[in-house]
Amino acid sequence: MISQFGRLRKEDVLIEALPFIQQFEGKTFVIKYGGAVMEHEVLKSMVAQDVTLLRKIGINIVVVHGGGKEITSYSQKLNLETKFVNGQRYTDKETLSVVQMVLAGLINKDIVRRINIHGGRAVGVSGIDAGLVNVKKYDKEDLGLVGEVVDVNSSFVKNLLDNGYLPVIAPIGVDENGTIYNVNADIAAGAIAGALDAAKLVYMTDIDGVRANDKLISHLTEREAEELIENGTISGGMIPKVESALEALDAGVQKVHIVDGRIQHALLLEIFTKEGVGTEIVAE
Repeated sequence: MISQFGRLRKEDVLIEALPFIQQFEGKTFVIKYGGAVMEHEVLKSMVAQDVTLLRKIGINIVVVHGGGKEITSYSQKLNLETKFVNGQRYTDKETLSVVQMVLAGLINKDIVRRINIHGGRAVGVSGIDAGLVNVKKYDKEDLGLVGEVVDVNSSFVKNLLDNGYLPVIAPIGVDENGTIYNVNADIAAGAIAGALDAAKLVYMTDIDGVRANDKLISHLTEREAEELIENGTISGGMIPKVESALEALDAGVQKVHIVDGRIQHALLLEIFTKEGVGTEIVAE
């Protein structure tokens, strides 16, 4: 767990934040919450504080969460095989039951509870509720019951926001026949951010952003990000994050940020300081 507040006096941080607060009042941010930050009690409490603070100063906040490690853990307890195809979870019927239980139940409600301790008015939903995340079966390779997002019921989310609620969304989708699918949380967050015309999409991860030659890249354009994927600089689990970021930008999201959630209050530092702490990707 890393702390960076020691670099600036508290009053300096507040003064630097003021123009950003004024700029983003009334805007919508989508926060994808996942990785190690979901496993550390102190960090979980800090994220709950941070999103509540953002909501209290007039920014509309939507949280989309993952939970892969917990799904694997509970699958093992139930003696279910865990299978990955090119880094993505294969989801059969038995695993889908665990996905629903863990994502829409245990994790979702724990996040809601933590935010509400601070008065954040969080409400937990999944992509099944009100047809929030409509999908079709992912067909680029066989991943079982894994869905590809085709539509987002943005009016449902906007209605919650307009009434002062903070939606916390579990990435599960449903197709036109009512079949339930597991959905990659990064991709779900990108699709939701695009549908909401969000000002920012923030991915909270286990690394400090996009790196090249062992150096953090603080700023990327769409074209530069695409080139880094093509030449292999961006690889592994970072690829779906960056690809969903590019799709979100194409859909109208203004900026996408990739930050290390292990840094204390990384969300606030990235949004309210000029330097930031991660990588921002912007439209051309």
